[in-house]
Amino acid sequence: MASEDSISREERTEQLFLRASAMSDIASQQAVLDEIVLLNAGVAEALAGRYAQRGADLDDLVQVAYLGLVKAVQGYRLGEGPGFLAYAVPTISGEIKRYFRDHGWMVRPPRRLQELRSAAVTTAADLEQAWGRPPTKAELAKDLGVAVDELAEAEQSRAGFTAMSLDAPVRAEGSVPLGDLLVDEADSFSRIDDAEMLRPALATLSARDRQILLLRFVRGLTQEQIGREIGVSQMQVSRLLSRILAGLRAQLEVTA
Repeated sequence: MASEDSISREERTEQLFLRASAMSDIASQQAVLDEIVLLNAGVAEALAGRYAQRGADLDDLVQVAYLGLVKAVQGYRLGEGPGFLAYAVPTISGEIKRYFRDHGWMVRPPRRLQELRSAAVTTAADLEQAWGRPPTKAELAKDLGVAVDELAEAEQSRAGFTAMSLDAPVRAEGSVPLGDLLVDEADSFSRIDDAEMLRPALATLSARDRQILLLRFVRGLTQEQIGREIGVSQMQVSRLLSRILAGLRAQLEVTA
């Protein structure tokens, strides 16, 4: 049941919309609409707070939520639909989600992973509330209808929200910057030994397994694109890659 405060705010909002609709002076009407925005600012702030742990700055999310609220106030038509909040909440939420889609990523993962990660956060919270405990990865993946590997890939995409400076120290008390510890991938000589060790293991693979590795690590295709290329599902590609890489690792451990 709605609280007394929310009911009074909703009623006050409807009264203000009714007053604004009766005004012919644009400036006076806009002043009333501004009052509606201020009256419902708490709704926007609460919605922004729901996304605060997803890698974006809370102040930025609040500003985006306010923009969504202003759009909701401008677009709402009195008497259409169940009420202003029912119209405003999805409008504000949509504005926040667009912000994440367009501005939230330092390195943008595929849209599929963005949407899966967002769904995983919401579903995990719902399951924890229903069960009284956090769901396991397997339970969450089952509820979402995806493989555990695919869910893990979506979770890893969270790293794309932020970037660490190469000048940042590796440890809080240390002085060695991160950049000094990174491998120079442009140094081809450092990879000769690795390539020679890998060559015999690759020779044992089937033609299809070698094609999958070529598509993934040479041509840079996503699992979904590989699936279309070889005629299997994305989930099957994930399992095939896991099997192929596990086999290569096992062979390399034997020869090391």
